[in-house]
Amino acid sequence: MKNKMKKTLLVASAVSLMAAGSVFAQGGSSIPRTPDGKPNLNGIWQAMSEAHWNLETHASGPGPVVAMGALGAIPGGMGVVDGGTIPYKPEALEIKKMNQANWLEKDPLVKCYLPGVPRATYLPYPFQIVQAPDVTFMTYEFAGADRIIYMDSDSESQVDAWMGHNTAHWDGDTLVVKNSGQMPDTWLDGAGNWHSWQMVVEERYTLDSANVIQYEATITDPEVFTQPWTISMPLYRRLEKNMQLVEFKCVEYVEELLFGPYSKKTAE
Repeated sequence: MKNKMKKTLLVASAVSLMAAGSVFAQGGSSIPRTPDGKPNLNGIWQAMSEAHWNLETHASGPGPVVAMGALGAIPGGMGVVDGGTIPYKPEALEIKKMNQANWLEKDPLVKCYLPGVPRATYLPYPFQIVQAPDVTFMTYEFAGADRIIYMDSDSESQVDAWMGHNTAHWDGDTLVVKNSGQMPDTWLDGAGNWHSWQMVVEERYTLDSANVIQYEATITDPEVFTQPWTISMPLYRRLEKNMQLVEFKCVEYVEELLFGPYSKKTAE
């Protein structure tokens, strides 16, 4: 049923995109729009920041795998947190520090778990938006993650999921997505920044031009943070000819890591 729904959505959105045809102006704006007048977010996008490694400002440093040398090092970044610092409660900050000190052991992405929201957005992998009037579909190259976003819906999550429960509405020309009911096992970055099951993420996608989305995500989690806080960054359209998401189903890449000690060894 889930696959059938995805296929129906993709077909409907493809028809919508083809019907849109070209960029046209509305209300003084020259951004591309769909036939119903909404900003056209269809396409493949990617963040160009160091947020994947650490949302806060950080210097470059060695990676956890010495054998990888410079290729495994952590690039420095200016940070994407509005105000500069994540407002942790004191006890929650200690957990963050412990996570960071045990990155390879504890980061869920090392084990190919789904990245969650908002982390999926700023991984060093592209993702695709397929837009339709009633639903919007986002699919991510990493681990084949995806989420269906229900438009103009106030439905609540019935069960926690790795990519959460997603509803949305338009605020003028900004797509506002509410993500709730997310598994508490996901991290926000590779620096150990974390959240609890209470986290709610409000994302805002504003098409700045045909090839740039201004992205914001406000994170609320009263168990972990003293107040809501926001990250912001641009997302860029991938413009290569014949650009498409390439399969990166990483489960097979971690089988030896997770189950090697328990697998039956072939006699030499």
